[in-house]
Amino acid sequence: MLLEPLVAHLREVEAAIREITGAHVEQYEEEVLGADRMNLRIRLRFVAGHLLELNEAVVVEDRRLRHIGYRYHFQDGGDRLVFRYDDTPHLPAVATFPHHEHTPQGVIAARRPAITEAIAEATGQGR
Repeated sequence: MLLEPLVAHLREVEAAIREITGAHVEQYEEEVLGADRMNLRIRLRFVAGHLLELNEAVVVEDRRLRHIGYRYHFQDGGDRLVFRYDDTPHLPAVATFPHHEHTPQGVIAARRPAITEAIAEATGQGR
């Protein structure tokens, strides 16, 4: 059985997805690697053609959720980047290393948004 922080996280993500109008789920995959670890992969396609991909790996430590990797990618109907948050450690000069955001103008320092924040940001732009 999954630890409660993982169950609560999944419920929160599912609730956020159910609130979205004008999009459908192309992929929703929960990969349970143990009672305290899982990977989540979601792909949402918006009516306007926008695509939101949400990928994260999480573990429970001391009864709290800890992200060990994430990528929240959003692109428009022409396959152009709108935003991507990730923690790939390839930009050590960024003040929030390894966390950063890719934008059409380039890479900027950024904290890891909650997955629900990334969904909210995309739904505001994908309509």
